[in-house]
Amino acid sequence: MDHLIDLGVSDIRALTTNPAKAKLPEGVTPITGYLGKPETLPAALDGVDRMYLAPFPPTLDVALDLIKRADVEYVVALSGGAHWQQHTDTIAASGITNTQLGPGEFLENFTIWAEQIKTTRTVREPYPDMVEAPISMDDIARVATALLVKPEESHYGQMYELTGPEALSRKQIAEQIGVGIGVEVTFEQCSREEAEAALRPIMGDETGWYLDLMAEAEPQHANQLVAELTGTPAMSVAQWAAANAEMFR
Repeated sequence: MDHLIDLGVSDIRALTTNPAKAKLPEGVTPITGYLGKPETLPAALDGVDRMYLAPFPPTLDVALDLIKRADVEYVVALSGGAHWQQHTDTIAASGITNTQLGPGEFLENFTIWAEQIKTTRTVREPYPDMVEAPISMDDIARVATALLVKPEESHYGQMYELTGPEALSRKQIAEQIGVGIGVEVTFEQCSREEAEAALRPIMGDETGWYLDLMAEAEPQHANQLVAELTGTPAMSVAQWAAANAEMFR
């Protein structure tokens, strides 16, 4: 939302379950509601021209139906391939003019390493050679903002697979976090069982699913779509870590 405000957008609504806790920027109108409770959506959608949608899978079909009924002209949706492909296809077939953003792993996910880095300066995981090009949520937001502020037909119906600027192994990502925060961070390979035991207190029931993704993932190639769509490159791992150094120290 800050990016929308920075670009001069003044009529912004935000759907939230708790407006007080959300601490929305000045000028943003909070609407109390939740994608998981479709009955709260009509009031939020009334008069809306364009919207950003982070799908809630259990109610995606009904939410899209309500969005269509509300005559929303354009939707930018967060989706992707693999386990998200079904939802991507549902959005594409909805009849709503849309652009979909399919990022890889969020840089913010690497906060799961924060305690290890604080205490040992070593990341322990089973898959050091898995290659990906993680992207910050802020860069995804910048792309969504650019598309919403200036809709262009060339973007309609597109799936943009957003990445960070560089493809790195998990080992290299750990090292680059060290570069960003100004300390040496090493990587030590461990067993799947050891990794699951370490991550379960942080990730709960998502731990096994997350490690399965790492075990099965194909190497990801980096692209420059963020720069092409916004005019400013995506943050590198080191830049993101430097901006969030307090989490790792």
